[in-house]
Amino acid sequence: MTKPWKPTKEQLLAAAEKTVRDVIAPDLRVLFCGINPGLYTAAVGHHFARPGNRFWPALYAAGFTDRLLSPFEERELLKSGYGITNVVMRASASADSLTKGEIVEGGARLRAKVFRYRPRVLAVLGVGAYRTAFNQPKAVVGRQEDQIGNTILWVLPNPSGLNANYQAADLARLFRELRDSLE
Repeated sequence: MTKPWKPTKEQLLAAAEKTVRDVIAPDLRVLFCGINPGLYTAAVGHHFARPGNRFWPALYAAGFTDRLLSPFEERELLKSGYGITNVVMRASASADSLTKGEIVEGGARLRAKVFRYRPRVLAVLGVGAYRTAFNQPKAVVGRQEDQIGNTILWVLPNPSGLNANYQAADLARLFRELRDSLE
């Protein structure tokens, strides 16, 4: 296991525009899809790595993992049939700096990725990003009517600590709804 480390301010600034390698394989149960990597995530090279991000605790609380994983253990997800990608691959200080065009283009790349890897469910973590990437302006959190091939589309809240609309218990409940749908 790679040891966690905290990037310096210079390393964070240098992470702008970097990408983080997908955690992906064919025929996953769920491919979780973030909006784009933050600078902290890009600096350390592991998804949802910023302290305060609630992705890993939500996965554990919902029963996707049998223990709380660290971002540095992200590849362990593949053993259980889960993976991680992003709508937009480039890192930025916040998702607010992404253009509509980047998100739409990212949605097209994401569709191609889904056709290639055929996950059972694509779970997009951010309703705004989903609405833009998939041209579904009225989409809400939960299972979507549309599919990509045989892949079910699901929207979950962005687990960033900056998303004050959802508390940890809300995230766990919504992640659990997806988890329960897999059985």
